[in-house]
Amino acid sequence: MPDRRVVFTDTNTVGLEEFDFDAARLAPDQCAIDTLYSIVSAGTELASLTGLEARRYPVYPGYGGCGRVTAVGDAVRDIAPGDTVMSYTPHASRALTGTLVAKVPAGLDPQLAPAARMAAVGMTALRISNGEAGDHVAVIGLGLVGNLCAQIFTLAGCDVIGIDLSAKRTALAEACGVRNVIHAGEVDVREAVADITGGDMCEVVVEAIGSPAATEQAAGLAAKAGEVVLLGSPRATHETDITPFLRSIHMWGDGCITFKGAHEWRYPTRHNPSGHVKHSIERNVEILLGWMADGRLRTRELITHVLPPDDCAAAYAGLRDHKDDYLGVVFDWAAGGG
Repeated sequence: MPDRRVVFTDTNTVGLEEFDFDAARLAPDQCAIDTLYSIVSAGTELASLTGLEARRYPVYPGYGGCGRVTAVGDAVRDIAPGDTVMSYTPHASRALTGTLVAKVPAGLDPQLAPAARMAAVGMTALRISNGEAGDHVAVIGLGLVGNLCAQIFTLAGCDVIGIDLSAKRTALAEACGVRNVIHAGEVDVREAVADITGGDMCEVVVEAIGSPAATEQAAGLAAKAGEVVLLGSPRATHETDITPFLRSIHMWGDGCITFKGAHEWRYPTRHNPSGHVKHSIERNVEILLGWMADGRLRTRELITHVLPPDDCAAAYAGLRDHKDDYLGVVFDWAAGGG
């Protein structure tokens, strides 16, 4: 079969197109990969597809994949042809990449491996925060990234509170080991958080949706001198009186809360211990793949749909219009994608 890739040709228009894969273009720091599976990032990809975030079409989406290495450049170390790897690659049957490639540990289902890409986004919130074992941490939004983020803070020893408007998503987070969940459509969230924390509120509040309105509300869940971490990328327009928000940051009596951005690319891609930089995206991914392999980080429950790439239009429509039912969507390229 010819090589194919997912393409957004216009707003809310998605399909597959054939392309010429030229393995001869392999750079010294790149790997050539035959894709087995790729995972959809609902937030970023839907923002591009729906026009919420301005893009010049065509757009070739994709966040992460898993595949088998077919060739490596002369400068590549520790990766060899035949290895099964997780990679930062688009939705395509084959790819060349030098961005980040990590071996999939023995025992980890390759179908689940691309979820490490989404977990690495969630891991950034832990890295950038001051959250410590025993702290109360609220995660607002229990989509794929939010659920994984809540699990990661739980694994770090924090007492996590997962918050979502969807009863299905709160139930799923609870099933994945998140100790406290709040169905935001049924209760006053601030009162519920106060009940769980004994009135102390949360040392860390993570906004995992990308909603400016939720970010504004997050300050009300934070403890005095606590912090709010922006994990989701803000996109939608939000009109408000900004003064109370600024007072929550500046005034001791209003909280003196610190706001932090947790965009994953704030850390270096490659691990370089000799450079005295502790955290990197590569190190995060390797840790997360290990947690997934030994069952500490639960991902199988989060993959709601494994679809052939031919069904890409239906996949994005489901993520856009049926958020309760579509959470983790994986394209199975071995099932006829290219």
